[in-house]
Amino acid sequence: MAKKYFGTDGIRGLTNVSPMTAAMAMKVGMAAGAYFQRGDHRHRVVIGKDTRLSGYMLESALVAGFTSVGMDVVLVGPMPTPAVAMLTHSMRADLGVMISASHNPFYDNGIKLFGPDGFKLSDDAERSIEALIDRDENGGDVPLVPARDIGRARRVDDAQGRYIHFAKSTFPENLRLDGMRIVVDCANGAAYRVAPSALWELGAEVVAIGVTPDGTNINDQVGSTAPQTLSETVVASGAAIGIALDGDADRLIVVDEKGRVIDGDQLMATIATSWARAGRLEGGGLVATVMSNLGLERHLSAQGLGLVRTGVGDRHVLEAMRTRGYNVGGEQSGHIILSDYATTGDGLVAGLQILAEVKRAGAPASEVLHRFDPLPQLLKNVRFAGGKPLEDQAVKDVIAAAEAELAGRGRLVIRPSGTEPVIRVMAEGDDSVQVEAVVDRICDAVRTAAA
Repeated sequence: MAKKYFGTDGIRGLTNVSPMTAAMAMKVGMAAGAYFQRGDHRHRVVIGKDTRLSGYMLESALVAGFTSVGMDVVLVGPMPTPAVAMLTHSMRADLGVMISASHNPFYDNGIKLFGPDGFKLSDDAERSIEALIDRDENGGDVPLVPARDIGRARRVDDAQGRYIHFAKSTFPENLRLDGMRIVVDCANGAAYRVAPSALWELGAEVVAIGVTPDGTNINDQVGSTAPQTLSETVVASGAAIGIALDGDADRLIVVDEKGRVIDGDQLMATIATSWARAGRLEGGGLVATVMSNLGLERHLSAQGLGLVRTGVGDRHVLEAMRTRGYNVGGEQSGHIILSDYATTGDGLVAGLQILAEVKRAGAPASEVLHRFDPLPQLLKNVRFAGGKPLEDQAVKDVIAAAEAELAGRGRLVIRPSGTEPVIRVMAEGDDSVQVEAVVDRICDAVRTAAA
C-alpha cells in the first residue's frame, strides 16, 4: 500500500504548503508520540533541525504535538541528521526527529523520524503513523493526556559537544591532522559549527566556508551540490583537500588539492579498499545503487571485492547492508553509510575516514583518492504528460536493442522519477559516442510513446 505523506526520506515539501505546514507538524507530533507511547516509563523524543528559517515554526509545532500526548521533548538545535540519530540512541529516547530538507533550497523543509535504535522508521511504522494522522483529521481520535501529564520540553546545551566527541572517536587514535590545511564547506547548514570544530580539535588548519547561515542561504551556491566555491577556495588557499557537506550533513563530496571534484563512487572505493586492507571490511565489498559508475564495479572486482547494487535511495542501500552483512555502502551523490559508526549517512564521519587515508598515504589527495577512471556516463530526463510510456512495446523494443548493443561494454538504467512525471534514461559504457546514441534513441522512443 502506497504511503500518503511519507516519501523516500520522510515528509518533505514547500514550507507553508500542505503537507509541510505547522498544522501538519503538530499532527505528526501527536501521531508519532501516540504510536511510540509503549510501556510505563516516561517517554522522550529528541528533535534537531538544520538552519532553515521555517525550522523554528516546525520545531514549535512538533513540540506542541508531542507534549500534548505526554512525551518529553529534548531540543538540540541545529545539528546534522546523523547526530540526531546518534543522540536518539545515546539518550535512550523513544523517537528522534530531524527537521530538514537536506540539500533542497531554504523554502523547502521536511520531517524525518528515527526509531529508538537510531535507524529510520520502517514503511509499516510510517503507515501506522499516517493512519493516526488521518484519524485525527477525521475526528480527533489521538488521545490527549490530562493536564498534569503534559510533556516537558528542555534544551540540551552540550549536544554539539557530544556529537563532536563521537565524530572524533571514529578517527584513528594514532593519527592527527597537524600540518594539514583543510577547507570545509558546511553549506550554511546544520554542521556549520560542529564540522570545523571537530577538524580543528584533530589538529587541522581549518578554512571554513558556508558557515554563516541566515535562515535563507542554506545550500545556496555552497555545499556538496555546488562545489565550485569549495574548489576555488582550495586552490586559492593552497589547501591539501576540501570537504563539502550538504544542508543536513549526511552527504560528502571532496575536492583534491587541484580543485577537482571527487564523487561518492571514488570515496566509497577508497574507504572499502582501505578497510579491506585492514581486515575490517564486512561482506566482501560494498553496497551502492544502480547509478554508481561501472568503473567502480570493475575497480572493486580487480581488488577481489564485490558490489551489490540497489534501487536509488539510501533507504535501499541501508536495507541491503543490514540484510547482507555489509558495513560500507552509499550513493554516487556522496551519501555514504558506514554502519560500524552510524545508522545513516554521515558526511563528517565519512570525511574523517578519507582524511585518515590521505594522511596515512603521505601523498596528495589527487593521487590517493583517484581510484579508477569512470566510464562515460550520460543521464537525460524525458518529461511526459501521463500514461506509462515504459510499457509501450516500441519503447521496450528500443530498450532491448540498446541492452544487447551495450552487453559487456556498458550498462543501461531506465526508471521513472518518484517525485515528478519524468523518465530518467542513463547509460554508460567504454564508448562515449555509443552511449550518447543509445540514450538519444531511447529518449526519442519515450517521447513518441508519450505523445
